Amino acid sequence: MRIFGYFRSSASYRCRIAFALKGVTPDLVPVHLRRNEQRAADFTALNPQGLVPALETDGHVLTQSLAIIEWLEETRPEPALLPRDPLLRAEVRAFALAIACDIHPLNNLRVLAYLKSPLGHAQDEVDAWYRHWCAEGLAALERTAAGHAHRGAFAFGPAPSLADICLVPQLANARRFGCDLAPYPRLLAIEAACNALPAFAGAAPGLQPDAEP
Repeated sequence: MRIFGYFRSSASYRCRIAFALKGVTPDLVPVHLRRNEQRAADFTALNPQGLVPALETDGHVLTQSLAIIEWLEETRPEPALLPRDPLLRAEVRAFALAIACDIHPLNNLRVLAYLKSPLGHAQDEVDAWYRHWCAEGLAALERTAAGHAHRGAFAFGPAPSLADICLVPQLANARRFGCDLAPYPRLLAIEAACNALPAFAGAAPGLQPDAEP
């Protein structure tokens, strides 16, 4: 089993956490996004989108972080990353999708690069774009998470779920871009609970074999 990823990719970060929680250690194949290695012919032959992560297993290639994590959940059910209750399961998925489908795509490296060239926006304008959409999304997640605070230390209960797996990388990314996270105390409390676990702490970008300053 091999996973193609990049240490700063928040989608790759999600998968690292999920695999660690399940006790699975795929071989890492670094794909350096800043050097455009994701556009190389050998990689696009695996993933025509030219995105990380991609998982190669049993002669198949899986793409998209949430699809990879759901496959992992279905093939290795314990510990569960999704609740058994259908309503709570939908709530966890909705929280994760608010990050993976609404916040992250607008802040993705290729989107930010396109804003600069060919659209011609200055770096401070690109940074303002990032912070605006990140703040909009995190504010909504803060309200959602605060409503579930009675359930436990994590976003939806006493154990981490897919929601937490998506939240921690997004907060790390937001912090790297200088976003003000003070308005989100519940999200920060969840992050602290997550990062106290080895699976989350060990998945941090700076600890990866391909990490750079």
